[in-house]
Amino acid sequence: MKQKVTAVFDIGKTNKKFFLFDKNFKEVHKEYISFDEILDEDGHPTENLPALHKWLKEVFNRILKADEFDVKAINFSTYGASLVHLDKDGNPLTPLFNYTKPLPESIINSFFEAYGPKEDFLKITGCSDLSLLNSGLQLYWIKKTKPEIYNKIKYSLHLPQYLSYIFTGIPLSEYTSIGCHTALWDFNQKDYHSWVYQEGLDKILPPIVSTETSINMNYNGKRIKIGVGIHDSSAALLPYVRSIKKKFVLVSTGTWSIVFNPFTENPITTEVNDNEAINYMRINGKPVKATRLFLGNEYKLQVKKLDAFFDVPDEYHRHVRFDYDLYLKIIDDFKYCFKWEGIHDVDMPVKTEMIFENYEEAYHQLMTELVLLQIQSIKKAIGADDISRIYVDGGFSDNDVYIKLLAHYFRGMKLRTTDSSLGSALGAAISISDAKLNSKFLKRNYALKKHVPFIVT
Repeated sequence: MKQKVTAVFDIGKTNKKFFLFDKNFKEVHKEYISFDEILDEDGHPTENLPALHKWLKEVFNRILKADEFDVKAINFSTYGASLVHLDKDGNPLTPLFNYTKPLPESIINSFFEAYGPKEDFLKITGCSDLSLLNSGLQLYWIKKTKPEIYNKIKYSLHLPQYLSYIFTGIPLSEYTSIGCHTALWDFNQKDYHSWVYQEGLDKILPPIVSTETSINMNYNGKRIKIGVGIHDSSAALLPYVRSIKKKFVLVSTGTWSIVFNPFTENPITTEVNDNEAINYMRINGKPVKATRLFLGNEYKLQVKKLDAFFDVPDEYHRHVRFDYDLYLKIIDDFKYCFKWEGIHDVDMPVKTEMIFENYEEAYHQLMTELVLLQIQSIKKAIGADDISRIYVDGGFSDNDVYIKLLAHYFRGMKLRTTDSSLGSALGAAISISDAKLNSKFLKRNYALKKHVPFIVT
């Protein structure tokens, strides 16, 4: 008898993944692929959209014919800040412009002349600054500089919804993609910002539906429930929201460390020029207050310098465990020693001072300084909200020094770590499921661990 499964395409910038999950959300099949980037008309590297389209179809059609699986549903999780512009025949009009592509300064200036002041606009739309990381600005840029293309656009779809469209032919928008720093959404009015209507962009943005929406349709002769897609960060948050009843923040660590507060009473940041405060949206349109810190990137850069200075192997840092005596020595007469490369911090020195006896001491100093930045980021995301639980997932969840320090500095709160490389894919599967999750779900699927603060003597 065939096993009933939910299929998920989880599309990252580097790796493209395909998963099958059983009824208990256990992974029963996975495939990975990556494509070389292609160049857009300006020579900027970007996603190979035709190759991605071809792979999606080939993989899914093959799985539908497999003897061991009965696919009942499919959904899509992808990175954000990306739009696909379709003509009247449903074909992409442009390459998938990479969000790292620089936006002309003249475009940003003209935008704020029309729709500023800048600080007010950024607060209301939950953005930290304006660039192609804001997909709404991409539409503005195309309209102003490529009118011959803009006039041919029938629909502009966020990337998760474009993948769904490939299978359904139905153009839709949904909250998590609109809400990820697109500069399209007014978090006060809970609607598109007035500039979207003034520029007429609402005419090419498809109807908004809940992320839980799915379309039951006949695909290749088989009845399948097809989801509308979900932004990957919001997807990774969903299993926590569904399974934890008490308020919490999630610290999702990696190249960026992003702190999500899905229970915020005040999503709009009040701090002017706060470049690290951004907003997301939950699947039902409720705001998620977030802060971001370039933590993993900075860690990688600084560890590389430590490795060279102390002449140790590249993997050495992975084996350093928390040392209470070293920590006491550091904080006894604490001073900042590291100059950051990718983070601006008023406390950092003008240059790094290597005043340490050995690698372990230098590493503890580095982690203490990074954790102090992380603490600021977490406190900013919590704000005045009454929250007493912190969950940490991603790359730093198994860093012993990071976790011990975090537990120490937040000793009045409950700290938990989870381990799931499936985060966003699992969230995409759950978003179109009727399954009720309970507190045991994280323990069973995410290797949930409790952490208690060390005892200060």
